[in-house]
Amino acid sequence: MTTELRRLRNYINGEFRDAADGRTIEVVNPATGEVYATSPLSGQADVDAAMEAAAAAFPAWRDSTPAERQRVLLKIADAFEDRAADLIAAEVENTGKPVALTASEEIPPMVDQIRFFAGAARMLEGKSAGEYMEGMTSIIRREPVGVCAQVAPWNYPMMMAVWKFAPALAAGNTVVLKPSDTTPASTVLMAEIIGQIVPKGVFNVVCGDRETGKAMVEHPTPAMASITGSVRAGMQVAESASKDVKRVHLELGGKAPVVVFEDTDIDKAVEDIAVAGYFNAGQDCTAATRVLVHESIHDEFVAALAKAAAETKTGQPDDEDVLYGPLNNANQLKQVAGFIERLPAHAKVEAGGHRVGDKGYFYAPTVVSGLTQDDEIVQNEVFGPVITVQSFTDEAQALEFANGVEYALASSVWTKDHARAMRMSKALDFGCVWINTHIPLVAEMPHGGYKKSGYGKDLSAYGFEDYTRIKHVMTSLG
Repeated sequence: MTTELRRLRNYINGEFRDAADGRTIEVVNPATGEVYATSPLSGQADVDAAMEAAAAAFPAWRDSTPAERQRVLLKIADAFEDRAADLIAAEVENTGKPVALTASEEIPPMVDQIRFFAGAARMLEGKSAGEYMEGMTSIIRREPVGVCAQVAPWNYPMMMAVWKFAPALAAGNTVVLKPSDTTPASTVLMAEIIGQIVPKGVFNVVCGDRETGKAMVEHPTPAMASITGSVRAGMQVAESASKDVKRVHLELGGKAPVVVFEDTDIDKAVEDIAVAGYFNAGQDCTAATRVLVHESIHDEFVAALAKAAAETKTGQPDDEDVLYGPLNNANQLKQVAGFIERLPAHAKVEAGGHRVGDKGYFYAPTVVSGLTQDDEIVQNEVFGPVITVQSFTDEAQALEFANGVEYALASSVWTKDHARAMRMSKALDFGCVWINTHIPLVAEMPHGGYKKSGYGKDLSAYGFEDYTRIKHVMTSLG
């Protein structure tokens, strides 16, 4: 007996639609490797329709009061809480993540972040009105930028969608959002929930592949393009957006250094770093994947980390003992395995380094030691459950190694020496520095990096302001 596949659809101008030409993509559950749904492979006609709807809805949404937009966002947050079980089920099928961790680690932050931006809608700040020229009064207006084209990734499909639409809607923009082609299910469900709350055309979802995203970014209607994805994808978006000078918001991954000094509590550090490195199968741009440890404790640290890796479990979503599920897709499994297969002779696999099972895309928690700064696995983002370890001799070398990559998103320092922690946090060239912890995020603080990790901030008032433009108004007092 053949099981009928679920049919996911675009959400445009308040209604669900198939792709205009009827094309679809098969959607695979990464925990099983089996196809469970089809999703629209949207083309230019679908993008045109979504942009037209968003543009038509923009004037009324722009002119709504901050209090009105706040009420809408609060209703969305409440609705997400009410439909939490459905959102979790969709996300688990999307990603293969553990059910319990999705419930505890994703739904509450998402709801909190929407509520934060609901409040931020009423807290736009600018310079106070004043006379900076005799006989003239100047004021600053903050306004929404317009239609926003947004592309979300597959590692946190629900949460990254929230990081994009919540500040955009709060600021008075309208949205056309594209989920990853491998994880559209939870975003389509979000559209169903949000569509019952916002006016039609304010929030639209277009499913598809890279060409769909390219068509969105190149479309003349959006004033802003936002993407969370690979460096290559970000560079392509920036290049495409430059043709009509669109504003661009890029979050492009990372290679977070975890700098462990000799005075660190090794057991506590290893416990926290293993979780921060393996959570979500290491598919996190801030993951603690690049450990730099002082030479005096290197061997002890590596042994403890390898033991922690061996005790870390991956498996099916309904297993409450697992820390993480599968890699997202077959290509990602191939990429992670390729890094291990290409290791240089001087590297040593201390734990893991292999696929787990023959069903789905699971990979063992892995530790690799004996590496040098120029090794491929040190310089490039693996985006899998792989932690590398290098040793350093002193603070200067630790900084040299930590900053010696093209990414600059997040980092952490582990030490009991407060002055050293302050020196390191100043000198580390990363958008976030954690001290004696790694990976916590809060809605009130910004998330974003430098260099090839992109530019623009998610979360916080800074992320909210990224979705606004500044206008100077000057009036004569005569």
